[in-house]
Amino acid sequence: MFGRRRKRGRHSANRGTAQPEGDFVDDVPEDGPYDEAQAPDDGLTRLDLGSIRLPVPDGAQLQVEMDPAGAVRAVHLLTPVGQLTVSAFAAPKSDRLWPDVGAELITQLKGDGFRINRENGDWGEEITARNNEVHLRFVGVDGPRWMLRGVAAAPSEQQSAQAVEALYELMRHTVVVRGVQPMPVRTPLPIELPEAIARHIQTQQQQG
Repeated sequence: MFGRRRKRGRHSANRGTAQPEGDFVDDVPEDGPYDEAQAPDDGLTRLDLGSIRLPVPDGAQLQVEMDPAGAVRAVHLLTPVGQLTVSAFAAPKSDRLWPDVGAELITQLKGDGFRINRENGDWGEEITARNNEVHLRFVGVDGPRWMLRGVAAAPSEQQSAQAVEALYELMRHTVVVRGVQPMPVRTPLPIELPEAIARHIQTQQQQG
């Protein structure tokens, strides 16, 4: 979709091992997702959403989720193989956030009746959840003062495998713009819609 897939043994090998204390600025995944400071000049067109820059796949449709106050809660990409969602959160400077978030997700999903599996993926442990209606895959990547979470949702096992591959490619080429302002850990990094998209949504709301 975006280019050749590359494995990252270093991050998979870190699964379940103690991590050294200190700043993770130098522990950004080597081939994405990227921190803004290490974003590649690769010629890809990315949708600038403020805190994240997404290389939208061909044929994908944008779906914007708003909260009651009118702020953007999430941006979903609707593709032929499933729905992809990538979100960024503020994280500690000297610790990893995804292990704790993943454990909480498992508890929540089990409470909602999902069947859960843990699998080792490109960036370490990933979570799969399924019921009779949807197959989900949650992927987390810890970066310098941010955590990127990706979710692939598909209606069948066959489509789920394709959606996961699409999610990997999307996350691998995503750029995270954390900013320098202090933020509480786990705070979603703000999403800012391009002006043209924001105007289109406003028009739809007025017509509705």
